[in-house]
Amino acid sequence: MLYREAGQFKPSYAKDMAIFPIRQDKYSMAILLAIAFGVVPFVASEYLLTTILLPFLVYSVAALGLNILTGYAGQLSLGTGAFMATGAFAAYKITTAFPELNIAIVFLLAGFISAAVGTLFGLPSLRIKGFYLAVATLAAQFFLIWMFNKFPWFVNYNASGVIAAPPRDMLGIQVLGAEASPIAKYLFALSLTCIVALAVKNLVRASAGRSWMAIRDMDIAAEIIGIRPLVAKLTAFAVSSFVIGIAGAMYGLVFIGSVEPATFDINFSFLILFMIIIGGLGSIQGSFFGAGFIVLLPIFLTLAATFLNNSLGSMLGFTIDAGLLEHLRFVIFGALIIFFLIVEPHGLARLWQIGKEKLRLWPFPY
Repeated sequence: MLYREAGQFKPSYAKDMAIFPIRQDKYSMAILLAIAFGVVPFVASEYLLTTILLPFLVYSVAALGLNILTGYAGQLSLGTGAFMATGAFAAYKITTAFPELNIAIVFLLAGFISAAVGTLFGLPSLRIKGFYLAVATLAAQFFLIWMFNKFPWFVNYNASGVIAAPPRDMLGIQVLGAEASPIAKYLFALSLTCIVALAVKNLVRASAGRSWMAIRDMDIAAEIIGIRPLVAKLTAFAVSSFVIGIAGAMYGLVFIGSVEPATFDINFSFLILFMIIIGGLGSIQGSFFGAGFIVLLPIFLTLAATFLNNSLGSMLGFTIDAGLLEHLRFVIFGALIIFFLIVEPHGLARLWQIGKEKLRLWPFPY
C-alpha cells in the first residue's frame, strides 16, 4: 500500500513531533493546497465558489474557534453567533472609519475586539462549568444581539439596520464589496483559513494547548500540577473568540456581503456546535469535516428530493417540498448527533483516523 511509514526514520524529537510526521501526509496536504490555490479558482463555477466553497471556509474557521473552547478546553459555549456578530460589526466599523487601513489589519483588529468581549463573558467560567456555563454564554448571545439591534451606531445609523461590505482591495485586487469577483473572495477566504488553521494547530500543540486539555480532562488535577485555571480558561475564551470573530468578519463582509444582527441568532450558534460534534471534538480536521458536512447535506437533500420528485413522484402520489426538506435536515442533524455521541463521540475525525491506522498496518489491520 502507498500509505506506509516503513523506512521513515525520525532522527530528532522535532521531526517526530512535526505536524505531518508521515511523508505521505505532508505530500497529500501540499497537493491539496496546490489544487485549492492553483486549480479550483480557474475551473470552479461561480455557483461552486459562492454556494459551497466560501461557506465551507467560513464555517471551518468558526468551527475551529469553537473547537478550541469546547473541544480542547472543555468549556461549553452557546454564544458563538454573538461573537461572530461582534467580529462582523467590528470589522465593518473599523473599515468604514479607517478606509485606508489594510483589510488584513481590519480583520486582525476585529478578532482582537471579539477576543476582549469573549474574555469578558468568559469570566463566569472561573466559578461555573458545564450546563451552567452554557447558560451564561447564552446570556451573552442574547445581550450582544440585542445591543447591535438597539444602538444604530453599530450600523452607521442605517435605517434598515443592515451592514454592507464596503469595496476594499488586497494587493491591488478587490476582495470586498459588490464588485469583488467570487475568485478574489475565495482566494482571500482560503488564505485566511490556512493561516488561522496553521496558527491553531501550532497553538494546541504548545503549552497553552496542553493546559487547555488538562483543564478539560480534570481541572482539579491540572491545578495540582501547577496549571492556573484562571489563565487557561480565559486564554481559551480569548483565543476562541478571536478566531470566531475573524470568522464573523469573513461571513459578514466576504461571504454574504450584507448582514443584520438577526442573522447571528441562537440557531447559528447551534449550527456551529453541530459542526464540531459531528466533525469531532478536540480535532482540527474535525472542524473541517463538520463544516463540509453541514454545507453539503442540504445540497444532497435537495438533489435527492429532485430525483425522487421527478422519477417517483407520480408513482408515490406525493412530492417532497421545500418545507419538508427543511424538517428532514433537522431530523438528520439530530439523528447524527445522537449517533456520534453514542457510537463515536470523537466524530468523523476519529473515523478518518481509524481508517488511516488500518492503512498503516495493512495487510494485517486490527
